[in-house]
Amino acid sequence: MSQTDVNKVVLAYSGGLDTSIIVPWLREKYTCEVICFCADIGQGEELSGLHNKAMDSGASKCIIKDLREEFARDFLFPMLQSGATYERQYLLGTSVARPLIAKWQVQIAMEEGADALSHGATGKGNDQVRFELTFKALSPTLRVIAPWREWDIRSREDALDYARSHNIPVEATEKQIYSRDRNLWHLSHEGGPLENPAKAPQEDMFQWTVAPENAPDNPEEVEIKFYRGVPVAVNGKELTPAALVAALNTLGSKHGVGRVDMVENRLVGMKSRGVYETPGGTILYTAHRELESLCLDRETVHFKEGIALKYAEMVYFGQWYHNLRKALQTFITETQRPVTGWVLLQLYKGSVSVLGRHSDNSLYREDLATFGEESVYDQKDARGFINLFGLPIKVKAMIDNNEAENKRFAAPDYSKFKRD
Repeated sequence: MSQTDVNKVVLAYSGGLDTSIIVPWLREKYTCEVICFCADIGQGEELSGLHNKAMDSGASKCIIKDLREEFARDFLFPMLQSGATYERQYLLGTSVARPLIAKWQVQIAMEEGADALSHGATGKGNDQVRFELTFKALSPTLRVIAPWREWDIRSREDALDYARSHNIPVEATEKQIYSRDRNLWHLSHEGGPLENPAKAPQEDMFQWTVAPENAPDNPEEVEIKFYRGVPVAVNGKELTPAALVAALNTLGSKHGVGRVDMVENRLVGMKSRGVYETPGGTILYTAHRELESLCLDRETVHFKEGIALKYAEMVYFGQWYHNLRKALQTFITETQRPVTGWVLLQLYKGSVSVLGRHSDNSLYREDLATFGEESVYDQKDARGFINLFGLPIKVKAMIDNNEAENKRFAAPDYSKFKRD
């Protein structure tokens, strides 16, 4: 398909620096109609004036869809059930959002009769893969236009110059030039001063969570109720998925919970430094893990930990719609059947501590765990178990000892004492 074959493009639009300048660039480069699509997944005030901004930039239409409930229900909570964390720290806030945005971008393209899709992801980052793998999975015939792989703009400073030359107002400046992504799950910060991993982030960079040292001096308790691994209530109040995450974000932000500063391995091969604020997600992950500790047997817990690593990698790599991720989700969903109950947590100056947990499906038995007198478990039985469990170790030690004894009493080698 040549440039002249592109008549209508659906752009994943955020109103940020990159996507703001893409609108006029697409119109100039391809002489096409540009439809801006924005998924409301919890950006809050960032959506204010977005429609007018898109139209002023040259878009023929701006479609905004409220996807917060779908995001929490169909993406965040299944991921929460998996326990997935990328490289031990990242709760995948940006990664898990891209497949949802791309899914609806494809849907809008079909409804509007568009022949191409576009996004503002750079050629160095992970998002280009996440968008385009979803496009391939859901509509492989649509053309994909990735401006960062085509245009001459090579830096955010260049992008700011382009915006000024086209009279496009943007919030980013040379002094405050972080690349941010905000949704219901997290707020991420990259670029600018953060590109030096030796420098601590400036406090004025954080926009969501209070600094732990400035958090309230009194701890706060919060109870979270789960049904089959899905959080359904906070402090006894049942909430919709999106409302539940939002409520925990408010509590966590107040107490400085959920800040992460990490250097991660991007899919494209380079390392990058990111700072994340994930208050509600941090609380939920802690609570869910504790409830699983009551309700799942040892073999399932240990196997599921391995699954979580692969699951996290697939989400980070943009493989949400991959058959393997779907198959893993089926297994995870089955493991969550007994994970029903509540967890009581304490929030205090950046920390989340577990105070208690309960489930009617609990595998914890006080009469088995006690060190006192009990009738269910005979401690003498442990001797036979240890003998059998340790048999391979014992046999190996006997062989090693026997070899050592043979060497001890072996005839000396006098050849080394012979004169030349």
